[in-house]
Amino acid sequence: MGCCGHCSPAKRLPETHPIAHIVRETAHVQTFTFKVSLGAKPGQFVMVWLPGVDEVPMSVAEDDGKELKITFFAAGDMTEKLAQCKEGDLVGLRGPFGTHYTWEKKQKLALLAGGYGAAPMHFVAKEAAKDGCTVDVFVGARGKEHLLYLDALCALKRVALHVATDDGSQGFKGTNVAALVEELDGGARYDQLFACGPERMLVAVSQLSAQRKIPSQLSLERYMKCGYGLCGNCVVDPLGIRLCTDGPVVKNDLCMEITEFGKFHRDDVGKKHLF
Repeated sequence: MGCCGHCSPAKRLPETHPIAHIVRETAHVQTFTFKVSLGAKPGQFVMVWLPGVDEVPMSVAEDDGKELKITFFAAGDMTEKLAQCKEGDLVGLRGPFGTHYTWEKKQKLALLAGGYGAAPMHFVAKEAAKDGCTVDVFVGARGKEHLLYLDALCALKRVALHVATDDGSQGFKGTNVAALVEELDGGARYDQLFACGPERMLVAVSQLSAQRKIPSQLSLERYMKCGYGLCGNCVVDPLGIRLCTDGPVVKNDLCMEITEFGKFHRDDVGKKHLF
């Protein structure tokens, strides 16, 4: 795996685009739509830039060839400033970067989305359904007020939605991984598991994937500065792979070799922070 074909020198520089539409998903989550396509595939990310503030990586919520969407949680200086933007304001975009989810036509897929991971998982479900895949999406959150993309997922053909909340306020009471286990124990069979969300959730999916011998692909989040493998800030122990080019979507066999997985991540100066 390596950097995608869009990582030409021209694509490494941000281009500003006006925000065409803003949807407030929850109290702290918004979706921005831009009238531009970067040719992103499900699982890839773009670098989002506010002049004079900062630049951060964000998963692509959708890129249909005409419009690009990002869904983000306002947490931290940059995203809090971004959340204050209005329709028509200019935002810098560059990319797409990284690896993406892959599937075969007509496969049976289980997608696990934790928190705002529901946005890129919706992108996966929409595209996989076009290939004749049957898709079960397990959306999980602490409570119903944090659930995302439920209506959009319900509207997709060949897609079944399973909702799980830790407090039982909507759907299955417990984690989305526990909801998947219940389906598996009931006889459900899947060709692959895809996951995007908090790393503790990803660890649970990784373990389940290994135990049940179901291939899986996980989206690992690390602090990325450049997006094309130059700065080395997203290198993971002990493999030395760069998650901006060899990730963020990583097959579980490789993921299980990453010793820091589920234990810690590094900030913008390389300091370790425990999960």
